Amino acid sequence: MADAGRQSFTDKASSAMKPDSQKSMTEQMGDSMKGTADSLASTVQPQSEKSTTQQMGDSLSGNSNENQESLMDKAKNALGMQK
Repeated sequence: MADAGRQSFTDKASSAMKPDSQKSMTEQMGDSMKGTADSLASTVQPQSEKSTTQQMGDSLSGNSNENQESLMDKAKNALGMQK
């Protein structure tokens, strides 16, 4: 379960599983805005205040903000699901 004010893990997963080429412009913009807001929330919230599940979710989604590709993006690239 995601912490309050954060994007749910199921929302992240469903967004990541659908290739960008099959998303409408509105979906892509929505995903981008949600991702940016969640990344900002991850940056602002101290690690010590995050639940264990949120810390794991941030690690999987690349929200550690170290400019590294997330595991989800790596999987999408491996499957050829990126743009």
